[in-house]
Parts: sequence; C-alpha cells; structure tokens
Amino acid sequence: MFRSGRRDSGQPCIVVAKYHNALVISALDDVAARLGLAVGTPLANARAICPDLEVFDADETADARTLNDIADWCDRFTPLVALDPPHGLLLDITGCAHLFGGEATLMEQLCGALERQGFIVSVAVAGTPVCARVLTRHAHGRIVADGDEAEAVAPLPVFTLDADDAITRGLRRAGLKTIGDVAARGRHEIAARFGAAFTALLEQALGQGDAPISPRKPPPDYIVEKRFAEPIATDGAIAMTLTSLARMLIAMMEKQGKGARRLEASFFRTDNAVRVIAVDTGRPVTRSETIDRLFRERLDALADPLDPGFGFDLIRLSAVRTEIVVQQQRDLDSNVHDNDEVAALIDRIAARIGSHRVVVHLPQDTHIPERAVRSLPAQQHLVAAMAAEWPARAESEPPLRPLRMFARPEPIEVALVEVPDKPPRYFTWRRATHTVVRAEGPERVAMEWWRAPEPMPTRDYFRIEDETGLRFWLYRDGLYDEVVDENGTAVPPKWFVHGLFA
Repeated sequence: MFRSGRRDSGQPCIVVAKYHNALVISALDDVAARLGLAVGTPLANARAICPDLEVFDADETADARTLNDIADWCDRFTPLVALDPPHGLLLDITGCAHLFGGEATLMEQLCGALERQGFIVSVAVAGTPVCARVLTRHAHGRIVADGDEAEAVAPLPVFTLDADDAITRGLRRAGLKTIGDVAARGRHEIAARFGAAFTALLEQALGQGDAPISPRKPPPDYIVEKRFAEPIATDGAIAMTLTSLARMLIAMMEKQGKGARRLEASFFRTDNAVRVIAVDTGRPVTRSETIDRLFRERLDALADPLDPGFGFDLIRLSAVRTEIVVQQQRDLDSNVHDNDEVAALIDRIAARIGSHRVVVHLPQDTHIPERAVRSLPAQQHLVAAMAAEWPARAESEPPLRPLRMFARPEPIEVALVEVPDKPPRYFTWRRATHTVVRAEGPERVAMEWWRAPEPMPTRDYFRIEDETGLRFWLYRDGLYDEVVDENGTAVPPKWFVHGLFA
C-alpha cells in the first residue's frame, strides 16, 4: 500500500529505500507504473526515464505504525487480523462476511474507507492466505470460490508467489513463467530442485494445502458489539451502550458458567481511529453493574480523555480472559462477603490508577532484609496475601525490622569506630549529623552466596537512637578484615541507613 501526500495527481511519485548501498524504488503510484517504473528499479534509472519524479524517502517505522493502525481498524470486520509485512494484512473472514452483506459488500466497504484516506489498496478473497496474497499482487477485487484456487492463480507470473529471487530466476530459466507451468510439473521435481519450502508455498497458492495465520491479538473468549446507523458522540449514549453490551456479555458467559477477568471496550470512530480501554478484575465478574462501574472509573481517570470526534459508529465489548465461576456459600460465611468487598475495592482503585500500582506484600523465605517481602499485583495475588503466614513476634518484644525500609540503602558518613563490633558515635545522613545515644546489636546477616555471581560482604545491623529520639536501622557493609582493595589492603567498610523505626 502507498499513501501520497501530493496534490498534483498527474505527477509520478515514488518512495525510495537503500538496498545494497543503492537507492531503489520500494513503492510507487499508478502514474509512475504506467511510465514503466517498477519496485526494485534504481533511482538513477528512474530519473533517466522520468526526470519529473517526486521522490520520498522510505520511513519503515512510520510505515509499520500506519500498518498497525489499519490493522486495529480492521478489527471491526473480524477479530482475526494478521500482519503480512511489509505492506500487507491478512483477514480471516470465515463466518463474518454475512454480517456485512457478503464478501463483495465487505470488500467494497473496506476498500472504500481506505481509498478515501488516500491509500492505494489491492484486495482479494480466497480459501488460503497464500492464494489471496498472490492474487493481490496481480489484480484487485478477485473473489475465488472454494476449490477454484488453482484455476485462478494458474495464469499469474511466478514472481507473484514472492519466493526467493534465486528461485524465481531459476524458474524462468527453466521456462516456467506462470504458476500453472510450475504446477504442471511433478511435485518431486520441484522439491528436488527448489526445496520443500517452495513446494509447500506452491501447494498453498493452489489451494491444495493451508497454513493458519498468526493473529496480532488472540481472539477474545466472548464478543458483543453495537453498530450505529448514525454515529454517537455524547457521554450518555456511550454509557447506555456499554450498559446494554455488559448485560449481553454477562448473559453469554452465564450460560457456560464463566466470569470475566479482563475486559476490553473498543470504540471505532468514523474517521477510522480506534480507541481500546481495558480493565482487569481480581475475581471473575458475573454482574453487569460491576462492569459498568469499572469502565466508569476507568473512563473518568483517563489522562487522555475519550475523544469521539465526529462520533463512534461501532462499540465493542470483549471478555479477553475468562474463568469458571466457583459457587460458594455466601449466606452464612461473613468472610466471603468481606473478601468480595475488598476485591471490588481493589478493582475500582486499579481501574483508576492502574493494576501495577495496587500491590500486596507476600513473605519470602530468605533472611536478606530487602528480599524478605515481595510486592505483587493485588488483583492476581489477593487470595495468597490473605492466607500468607508472617513470622510471629511477642507483643512485649520491640520490632526487629523498621516500619519504613528504603528500597535502596542510603550511604552515610561515620566517625572513626573505635570498637569493631559497636556502631559509630556520630554519623551524617542527608546533610544532618546525628549523635548516637543508644544502640542495640549487632545482628549479623550473611549474604546468600549461591544467588550472587560474586561474593558479597557480611552485614552487621544496629538499631540506634539519636539525641532527638529518632531511631535508625544502620548496617556496616562488611567486616573490618573482610573488605580489601585490588592490592589486598584492608579497607574500612562503608556504612548505610536501611530504614527508620517509628
């Protein structure tokens, strides 16, 4: 596909890219093609044929982004859309064409919308992806019935198979100029000369074999959608549509005892822009009111508000991930109700600020302080957090770990330590000097040598209090005879503050 920003329709236009240190044509319009130019022609030769060429440099990143945008828009026709780089898309319309009035009407709608945007489009419908791809390289608008693939591609030149250049040249030298000529030869001859991969490609083009496409997105478990003859743009109409779609989606899932864990709302604008809003849930959702509330929270919290432009002509609600709903006794067990309320609160907060920002803490079997607790998304690990067992401590005992522990220990400057197993008398942290009046420790913690690629120093932790009553958790990184420099000379260990007590 090629999109031109020019205004003079009579001037030939090409896109050039560097190939083997030479600029060659990578795309061109119909005017340039009628002059005898083709993809792969060097730019110098093209200028010799037509000095008035309008030349654009290829931008692969922008092309890929545009192709992905078109693929997002094509989701309105089928959820099975695959990229066929560099400029193609594959749409599996099995079971979808009747929703648009048939294959011909669907093709007309798709091509018309893209051509109005300035794209040059070549489309074909066939029973296999390879056959459809081959047809688009020679003609536009072909619809091949099942079983007629071989007859449709037989007169096409062999280059439309898009095989390796060496294979294409070899076929031509052998006098095989069309796909029908190649198909007339024995498969064992073709495989012996050009390889099994080319033989499989040929059979797929002839409709005698098939290979599934790889969709960009996995198809949702359940999909409901609403199309509008007149686009809608008001918040009230959008909310009412989501409400009705939520009821339909819940009714579909309820028949199979499923609940949604991830939901996506897709909004298709009339100018072909697509906006997708997703929400996750900690437990399978089985009520439409819950879906309404979650999307309302998500839409209200969007940093980039939902812009309807000239309106949405299609709104789709999908259950991307579902689970089987397990029935529980809810009338007599108060814990079930409490857990449901906590899970619902987490879902609402996650819908506003993001699921990665709502976490729970789980204990980890290690004695390293900064590794003793894992922070995990609350929606996926709420049950594990409720059942987690933390180390017990008597009420009369003071806490051994600070309430506030830094993600990274912060270095401090200390005065000379006269006794090796005692904390410093003074230390400076964040430009403030503190005098140590009370201290407890040391608590010696050896690093886990089996996890670190290099040996790590042993730590001595101290719980100290300064003259103002502030309590700190300090540690010495290494013993006095443990840290040495590259010359083998003992180096005084460094000190760090790892946390603050209440």
